[in-house]
Amino acid sequence: MTATLRDTVLGIAEDAAASAVAVAAYDFEHHTTWSVNAHRWFHAASTIKVPVLLAVYEAIEQHRFAPFSRVHVRNRFLSMVDGKPFRVGPERDANAAVHAALGRMLTVHELAEHMIVTSSNLATNLLLDLVGVEAARESLARLHLGGIDLQRGVEDEAAWEAGINNRVTAAGLCDAMRLIEEGRAISPEASQAMLDILHQQQFRSGIPAGLPEDARVANKTGEISTVAHDAGIVYLDGRDAYVVVILTEWAADVNGRRQETIARISRAVYEYMTGHKG
Repeated sequence: MTATLRDTVLGIAEDAAASAVAVAAYDFEHHTTWSVNAHRWFHAASTIKVPVLLAVYEAIEQHRFAPFSRVHVRNRFLSMVDGKPFRVGPERDANAAVHAALGRMLTVHELAEHMIVTSSNLATNLLLDLVGVEAARESLARLHLGGIDLQRGVEDEAAWEAGINNRVTAAGLCDAMRLIEEGRAISPEASQAMLDILHQQQFRSGIPAGLPEDARVANKTGEISTVAHDAGIVYLDGRDAYVVVILTEWAADVNGRRQETIARISRAVYEYMTGHKG
């Protein structure tokens, strides 16, 4: 059965002309894992926002600030490479609401929702500046999360040109999502708060699109010119949840079937997990 799923996943990726694929899954129903290429590194794209969320909630747990603490919304950040200022262009952000709040205040909780639910890059950088990149990395280390390499904020072009990027593995993201579902990420209360945010995700053309209509999914997507990812916790009636992370890499000129490919792989994993076909 496992070999068949591996062949199916690799076949889907090959059919779509993906350059690489990695999948990691954990089933709470049977306490089993399944993976292919789970430790291969990929550019994280916006999936890095899940580790940032973890760091934010650890800082809340440490009483550095509270969910209702207010943050001044600005669009000026310093590159980690040369210290020069850069900004997040509105055309490079999936969310217009945070840009509309420039010069005003939003709460930490509001920024966290914007970061995850509509993948706001501006909200991400504001939160990462608030927490600190090194402090965020230390949070991940305390959670014993390997396979996640948080290096910088988003849209730091100087860092990108220097080859300094956020990276993830399917195994690393799977472990992070497991901690949240199990209530072991920071604290049960913090885990539930993060789960509530992930359940509001608006981008549903990846993992959720491959599932039955009554499935519930808490997920975070990520896509740039060369990668398309989705990491989610899947809830189905009559059984315990499972975590699935699907990472894909593409040539820049191959862009027509990325979300469809993730959805097809999601369907294959669902059928493997549940025994339901068709």
